[in-house]
Amino acid sequence: MTEMTDGVLHTLFRTEQGGHEQVVLCQDRATGLKAVIAIHSTALGPALGGTRFHAYASDEEAVMDALNLSRGMSYKNALAGLDLGGGKAVIIGDPDVLKSEELLLAYGRFVESLGGRYVTACDVGTFVADMDVVARETRWATGRSPENGGAGDSSVLTAFGVFQGMRASAQHVWGDPTLRGRKVGVAGVGKVGHYLVEHLLEDGAEVVITDVREESVQRILDKHSTGKYAGKVTAVADTDALIRVEGLEIYAPCALGGALNDDTVPALTAKIVCGAANNQLAHPGIEKDLEDRGILYAPDYVVNAGGVIQVADELVGFDFDRCKAKATKIFDTTLEIFARAKSDGIPPAAAADRIAEQRMADARAARAV
Repeated sequence: MTEMTDGVLHTLFRTEQGGHEQVVLCQDRATGLKAVIAIHSTALGPALGGTRFHAYASDEEAVMDALNLSRGMSYKNALAGLDLGGGKAVIIGDPDVLKSEELLLAYGRFVESLGGRYVTACDVGTFVADMDVVARETRWATGRSPENGGAGDSSVLTAFGVFQGMRASAQHVWGDPTLRGRKVGVAGVGKVGHYLVEHLLEDGAEVVITDVREESVQRILDKHSTGKYAGKVTAVADTDALIRVEGLEIYAPCALGGALNDDTVPALTAKIVCGAANNQLAHPGIEKDLEDRGILYAPDYVVNAGGVIQVADELVGFDFDRCKAKATKIFDTTLEIFARAKSDGIPPAAAADRIAEQRMADARAARAV
């Protein structure tokens, strides 16, 4: 317990990765709920970020995930141009075993108790139907169904935004924003990844896929076994095989974080990494390793912001066309980051952080006047 506490406090108070304003530990014994709500920053507004429901290996891992993800949301919301801060929540446990209506209602009461400082939405392990239940106990739940006044599945615009970031990456590397004729590997073809595959096929790309869930892979293969995209989608056994595919030009991590690490980066054959997964860089320094290998990294929290743009719009009355127009701007934001990286002589991830940090600092300064 001492090691866990020291690690959490170190992240909260004493490292460059910290600066969290508030961390709430939530427990409801009757339903088995154990959750962590982390609010990183409210400089730009209420902290918005999804709720992840996952069977963590330890409570420490769950807390650290909430801290890292909430920090990422501050930066994501800042670069998406939203007047919202960053937060994230995790519910500890296997959702297939533990999730229940009573548990979600209990969780909703904890969200409500924060008085609007934290606004929740869907994430890994939670879905639109879950947010409908949570919203019965709190007004601060987004990502709800259209029948309940929400925007529905935010994966749609998340994938669209990643596609825009990938187009910008192609523009930067090859001078042309199209993916036509490019070989793209997508790791994780679930909630977001399967939509991304469709965008890539429509743009003329050749797509190689993998997923830990065989049924997710098979769904896409079956869909495109015939028709105009027949032969344009193939599958490999796992991510380890995917990153080594001969001729792979773009790699899109779309599952859990940490995909870019000391083992995968040296093995990458792609020239561009652009995907939907959060926290793709396993540790500081990986972005420099990518740059040293001549691999362009499109910062994850920049390109996957389409979903948060969509759920944030629920707070003012959802309009899909307005959201899609905002998500289209991810193309321009990504190019701006690449330009800043070049002018400052730093990796794109560092350039993105500088731009986001400046916006948050400006907001804090304005409030202090």
